Amino acid sequence: MKRPNCFVFAAAVLFVLLPAAALAHVSVWPRESTAGATEKYVVRVPAEGKVASKSVELEVPEGVLIEVLAVPSGWKQEVKRDGNRIVGITWLMDIKPGEFQEFSFVARNPKDKAQIIWKLRQNFADGTSVDMTNTPAGVRPNATTKLAPMKTL
Repeated sequence: MKRPNCFVFAAAVLFVLLPAAALAHVSVWPRESTAGATEKYVVRVPAEGKVASKSVELEVPEGVLIEVLAVPSGWKQEVKRDGNRIVGITWLMDIKPGEFQEFSFVARNPKDKAQIIWKLRQNFADGTSVDMTNTPAGVRPNATTKLAPMKTL
């Protein structure tokens, strides 16, 4: 009888902790799209721990063409260009612990890739920063969009 209760408890703990873990890092949505398609992307930025977030930097991957940027009311963004191509965006904000903000843009996906790896860095009020793309174990899934092959007619 005690064994099923342990499983129920473990399942309950996972049910509570997994959604929190999913929001614990900067992430890019959607996680799946189509090669060559134009897609609206959303960068979700939670404040981590007890320190406010001050900015998030996105290095736009090669082959991704940003067409339109949404500027959230009251926020600032800095755009870095190489000619006409947007190659970087920094969103400047003050997100308090326990809060999150979303920033969006419309981009055309590369035609010849199976995934987009978004290079993200979150900067905090205490002067620290975290690479939200890479970990010692590899690329974080929250920084990856898988691309299905282009559909041909």
